[in-house]
Amino acid sequence: MLPTKTQLIGLQADRFRHPLDLEATTNLRRLRGLDLLLRNLLGGMSEDFLYLNNIAASVLISEKQLPDIHKLLVEACQILDLEVPQLYLKQNPAPNAYTMAMRGKKPFIVVHTSLVDLLTPAELQAVIAHELGHLKCEHGVYLTLANIIVLATSGLVPGIGNAIAQNLQAQMLQWLRCAEFSCDRAALLVSQDPKTVISVLMKLSGGSPILAPLLNVDAFLDQARAYEAIETTNFGKMLAVAQTEQLSHPVPVLRAKEIDLWSQTDNYQSLLNNPTMRYDKQATNSGGWRNW
Repeated sequence: MLPTKTQLIGLQADRFRHPLDLEATTNLRRLRGLDLLLRNLLGGMSEDFLYLNNIAASVLISEKQLPDIHKLLVEACQILDLEVPQLYLKQNPAPNAYTMAMRGKKPFIVVHTSLVDLLTPAELQAVIAHELGHLKCEHGVYLTLANIIVLATSGLVPGIGNAIAQNLQAQMLQWLRCAEFSCDRAALLVSQDPKTVISVLMKLSGGSPILAPLLNVDAFLDQARAYEAIETTNFGKMLAVAQTEQLSHPVPVLRAKEIDLWSQTDNYQSLLNNPTMRYDKQATNSGGWRNW
């Protein structure tokens, strides 16, 4: 018998949104002048530059191009009740995936080739679902701004002064770290197996195509609990803040702990146990297929 997954018809983002995401988004909207900056940046050449750069030097995945990966995308969209965005595969040695959602244009997701090399198909689908979580939670405008600012500070996007980018970078990174928790939950709603999501985080922390099959999820969760114990001390809290304030994502062990805890909540279980349509998913082999 083929495995089944719950299709979350009519799913609303607030059913799974992380409280930190809601708080950080509310705080971001209160920043004076941010709306004007959004109109100037996202209505101009920056987003066009990113889109053109992507479509010119990546492979668009479709039913005719890498159909097995396209199927993972479509299934994830069915589960989260989303329209299917474009998905591109980009040659890059750094395992990563990211989302762009620009006004007036179809949103797209980019996955790096090294990520595909590192993960199983189920894990790759969890990454795709994480990126879909940004779209489901309507992070699009702020997410695109965050990506542009990060690229601008590296000099990769023309037309944006470093002073402006650096001034907003701390606020945008704080928001992005909180938003990532919601997207990890979206990944779990699609995989419907917490160990799959945690395995992705573990492999992004210390995996390689050779070592990945040997890694142990339970041991990684023990590591996450050890980190949590250190973080409860005053010195540990100070170190944690210093460690994360320049990061676009929370540290992987913290994300693993969060997803493990949420998988045991009534909130998560009620989403899967609601009477909804189900569809059969053809089992796939787990052959070799961050900042995710």
